[in-house]
Order: sequence, then C-alpha cells, then structure tokens
Amino acid sequence: MDISNSKETIRNQMVCHKLGDMSRTIVGPSSAESHPQQDDKDSQDQTIVIKPSPLKTPANAPGGKFNSNFSYTDNTKDSTQILTAPQLSSRMKHIKQEMAKNHLQFVRFEATDLHGVSRSKSIPAHFFQEKVIHGVYMPRGYLELIPHPKDNEVDHIRATCFNSDIVLMPELSTFRVLPWAERTARVICDTFTVTGEPLLTSPRYIAKRQLSQLQDCGFSLLSAFIYDFCIFGMPEIINSKTISFPASTLLNNHDQPFIQELVDGLYHTGANVESFSSSTRPGQMEICFLPEFGISSADNAFTLRTGVKEVARKYNYIASFFIETGFCNSGILSHSLWDVCEKKNMFCSSSGIEQFTITGKKWLAGLLKHSAALSCLMAPAVSCRKRYSKESRDLRESVPTTWGYNDNSCAFNIKCHGEKGTRIENKLGSATANPYLVLAATVAAGLDGLRSSEDVLVGPDDSTDLYQLQPSEIPLKLEDALVALEEDQCLREALGETFIRYFVAMKKYELENEETDAERNKFLEYFI
Repeated sequence: MDISNSKETIRNQMVCHKLGDMSRTIVGPSSAESHPQQDDKDSQDQTIVIKPSPLKTPANAPGGKFNSNFSYTDNTKDSTQILTAPQLSSRMKHIKQEMAKNHLQFVRFEATDLHGVSRSKSIPAHFFQEKVIHGVYMPRGYLELIPHPKDNEVDHIRATCFNSDIVLMPELSTFRVLPWAERTARVICDTFTVTGEPLLTSPRYIAKRQLSQLQDCGFSLLSAFIYDFCIFGMPEIINSKTISFPASTLLNNHDQPFIQELVDGLYHTGANVESFSSSTRPGQMEICFLPEFGISSADNAFTLRTGVKEVARKYNYIASFFIETGFCNSGILSHSLWDVCEKKNMFCSSSGIEQFTITGKKWLAGLLKHSAALSCLMAPAVSCRKRYSKESRDLRESVPTTWGYNDNSCAFNIKCHGEKGTRIENKLGSATANPYLVLAATVAAGLDGLRSSEDVLVGPDDSTDLYQLQPSEIPLKLEDALVALEEDQCLREALGETFIRYFVAMKKYELENEETDAERNKFLEYFI
C-alpha cells in the first residue's frame, strides 16, 4: 500500500470541512462515510438479548451509545452527540483561551498502550488546531508492544499490519492543562488505523464499546477506581547494590506537600479524589476517586498513573505500583449498575433498605462465572498474581473465587452501606492492570450474568442467597490464566478476537523474556 497516498486519503476522510464551514457535520475517521465496512468480525456489534426496560436512550446518557466518530464526541453529558462544525469551533475557541491564559507551549496527545501506560507525542501549541483535524501519527508498535510478532499472532487487514502507523485523534472534552508539567496540556486520544478504522486492540475503544452494549440494554455504569501505590526515596548504592527505601515520612497523611500537590493536580485535570490515606506499609498510600458514569472513571485512573510519577519526581521520590516485597499493589474497581437515565441504582431494592437485588445477583454471578479469565486481565503479571495466594501455604494451582457482604477479604465485596448505595468492589485487580481493560471486562462479564440464568439460583430481593452450580477458581499461574482467557468464549467475543490474540501473544513474550520482574520494572519506572 502507498503510505503517502493513504495519509492523504485519511486526511480527507477525517474532516470534510475546515472549522470555518458551519454548514455540515464534521466526519471522523471511522464514520460510515469515511471507510468501507470492516471485514473483521470484531467490529460488529455484539447482540444483547436482555432488554430490561423499554426506556428510550436519551441524548445525554453517560457512556453513550458507541459512536465511531470518537474524535468529535464529548465525554461528558452530551457524549452521544457528534460535534457539528459550530460546536467544534466553539470548543476550539475555549481551548485557545485556555492555552493563551496559561501560556502553553506544548500539548501532549496521549493514548494508552496495552499495559495502561501513557504513550504520547507532544506538539507545539500553535499546531494544536491543525492536529485536531488531521490527527497525530505514531508507530503502531508503541501501543501493542510485541517486538517481533509471529504471523499467527497478528492480523493484517489492509494497512493495519503491525509495522504501520496509527493515528491519534483527540477527544476534546479531555483537554486539560497539566499542573505538574510546565506550560503543557494534555488531551486523551482514541486510535485509528491509517485506513480510518478503530484500532481493535485499543483498550479505550474496547471499553467504550462495552459501555455502549450496556446502554443498549438500558443501563449505565457508575464506577470509581481505588489505587494503592508506594512512595520510595531515590535509589542509593549501598555495598554495590541499588536500594530504594520506602518514604517512611508518609506514614500519616497530614501536611504532606507531595500528596497535596498530587490531589490538587488531579482535581484540575478533572479527576476528583474522594479521599487519600496512608496504608498498611511504610510509604504505601491509598487514593479513592469519586464515582463517575461512563468512561470517565478509567480516564481518571489513566491520568493518575502518569501524574503520580511526574509529581513524585519533583519531590525526589519514585512512585511505584509494586511494594518492597515484590507484590503488586491493589487496584479496585468499585461499581454499581444504574438505569440509563442515572436515576436509580439497580443494585438497591425499591424499599429503601439496602438489599442486593436480583439484577445485582445476576451481575455478580457473571463476574463469578468469568473470574478466571477476568483475573488474567486484572492481574496481568507474575508478581500481580502473588496476591491471590499470599495467605495460603498450600501448593495449589488455583484458589476459590470468594464473595461476601461488607467483607474486604473477598474477591467481590458487596458494600451495602453509605451514601453511595449498594455497590460491588471488584478486588481481583492489581494497580498495574490497564484500567480500560478492567472496566471493559467487568462490564462484559456482568452483562453475561444478566443474560444468563443457568449458572446462578437467586432468591427474592430480600434474600442474601446466591448459589453457583460450579464454584469458579482463579488460576495462580499466569500461564493458566492465559488459557482461561483464551477459552472464555464470552470475553473473546466481547473484547474481540484481535485483541485477545495480541494480548496473549504479548504476555507469552513477557513470560519467555522475564519482563515481569518486579525490581526491574520498579526501577525502570515503567509500571508506575
């Protein structure tokens, strides 16, 4: 394929008019007008059989119906609306005012790789408007992380082969000035191939697609991430060994300039922190975000993963998602299911008593059913999976999946207290997991539970009973978890065959090359 011609083609596809033309809607790179029907079955919508309510989807529903024109859709209340040229012009005018007010020099175009780490290109601020229209090009391998893929591990649809470029298209609602970077802003991007199709391995695209499936069923997701991370002093050389000590001064959370600057910075980037505290070990901190509807909760977690290490450097710290023993810190997804209008928590009974509803029990049954495959995405490294067996002295291949009410020791903890209402904490995750994949896989498993009544027997709303015919087990070895993911037909269909092939190939490569070593990752500052 002639790449120079293809770049010109995609530029024409990505926008049909300049900003000054107010008469037509901007057409994004993956809209129906811009490219032929994809021949990969991953691009087809997954059919959801359950229709719990005949509610019509409003235009302002969060996590709205999947719109292939990601580049010009909003991530806020009007997330299902495609921005017209006047709206885009108004948005750009507001952004230009922010850029002038803060004397910005650079804008980062950020996208997540398969590990959940930010991959970005920074452009001079005066080129921002042009890049909004045409996008920013980046080698595809930066995001998919397989150095030498085998023919059977990747697919080659048109120009979407591994060695081609991908295009970063910004979601303008995510534009924020970065408080911890001098005269710099960032915008989160969605990724497209050079032929204008969504990148099927993009975790953010996969998460948006699952939220769309959820909305098509008449539901929306309210969720928030809770992260543990450790703060270490800069490495020191002692007796020829590189050692980094925990920042023991963070044993309490009072008058700490580092954590205060981090929390304030996250607020200004749109990620509202509900609380932060010291945790169980020296230098270990916990940070809880406020729940938000739709993709915003994963965007907030993605922002934290970059922000925490940049702020830490200013204080001569290293922020790490590993603890000194080589274990991974936890990354919890607290979530509840709401009606599509965001008025009613579907996990709570209408009586006002915080009981777990049948809808909630079916959702939980889906999580339990798919817990083995879920664990592969939520604890995606050898060191992550040590958490599952840390209390057990038996040499076992797997451990039972546990759930309970208000029991923090369980893999799925149903919290039935507080002003947030009934919610489930998915505690399978580690802080190194990609938040978009955690969100997408949780929704896919929960939806399967709503569709199916075969694997669970539930009592009435006021009953706490929930029986599984076959108790699920979580593999302790990553190799076994990869097999579970490959054999889970529901998650394969939901996340896409292409993504599963790439993810499994990447993990097998890491296992072969021991790239999951905790100490190397900690000091190389990658998984932080």
